[in-house]
Amino acid sequence: MKLGSLKEGGRDGTLIVVSRDLTRAVRATGIADTLQRALEDWTNTAPRLNALSDSLNEGRAEGAFDLDVAALAAPLPRAYEFVDGSAYLPHVERVRRARGAEVPESFYTDPLMYQAVSAGFYGPRDPVRVVSEDHGIDLEAELVVVTDDVPMAVTPKSAAAHIQLVGLVNDVSLRGLIPGELAKGFGFLQSKPRSALSPVFVTPDELGDAWRDNKLHLPLLTHVNGEWFGAPEAGVDMQFDFAQLVAHAARTRPLSAGTIVGSGTVANQDTSLGASCFAERRTVETLEHGKPLTPFMKFGDRVRIEVLDHDGRSLFGAIEQRIERQAAP
Repeated sequence: MKLGSLKEGGRDGTLIVVSRDLTRAVRATGIADTLQRALEDWTNTAPRLNALSDSLNEGRAEGAFDLDVAALAAPLPRAYEFVDGSAYLPHVERVRRARGAEVPESFYTDPLMYQAVSAGFYGPRDPVRVVSEDHGIDLEAELVVVTDDVPMAVTPKSAAAHIQLVGLVNDVSLRGLIPGELAKGFGFLQSKPRSALSPVFVTPDELGDAWRDNKLHLPLLTHVNGEWFGAPEAGVDMQFDFAQLVAHAARTRPLSAGTIVGSGTVANQDTSLGASCFAERRTVETLEHGKPLTPFMKFGDRVRIEVLDHDGRSLFGAIEQRIERQAAP
């Protein structure tokens, strides 16, 4: 099934079930007011939501309406946790090679991960607001999974059963601020503002054979200003699968229902498949030409991120956003 949230009913939106073709929807308030509430009681709510999804896809759901993506908030407008990994090591390897640094051996056995902003997510059509172009505005096209309650010290094998939803994120980065923050040795803060989520999250079974080994085996397609930017294969070169990422996040603490776990920027060894962020493209240019050629994003630039199935149908809907200046308060 596919789940989303309308921009109504307060900060956490109103839960809706969305049809498989992303054209119709129905409010699920008789089951759970919000997606967060549904996840907190997933054993009871999931079967009822699935039944409503079947009814909607068969044209029998009462109160169904045409879906307007512009009316959607993020599926989880805010979450208790968003932890973002860096599971695609070709990206890490290239970035380090471009600056003459080695990749530590531990990177191949222990995932990189940080605590990201979860207090608010942009909806799929909301603009990305940034104070200055000098911050080095970048997109990061990634996959995410959403969990139910995950116990502390869970094994990767057991963690797989706690992955309930899959979606997309534009993990916005301000590259000009990152070096100074990392130099302090205490991680990201100002350089990682709010991110945007796909129109819908979907249950893994909805993805068919494209979801296996706790990975999505389809290209992640990005366009910038209407031009192809990249389509790396999400199931290729992923050093740590999502079950391993969830288990890593839960090593010393339980995860609350509604926790979002990110894959990190999707990247392949094969650079002909393009990039999922400007930092990646600029790194490839530096390795090939001795310097980056592509500037970071400017106000007015537009981003589109989506995944298409083998028949060309959008699975999660598209994140479509414009970069805009944030006015002073």
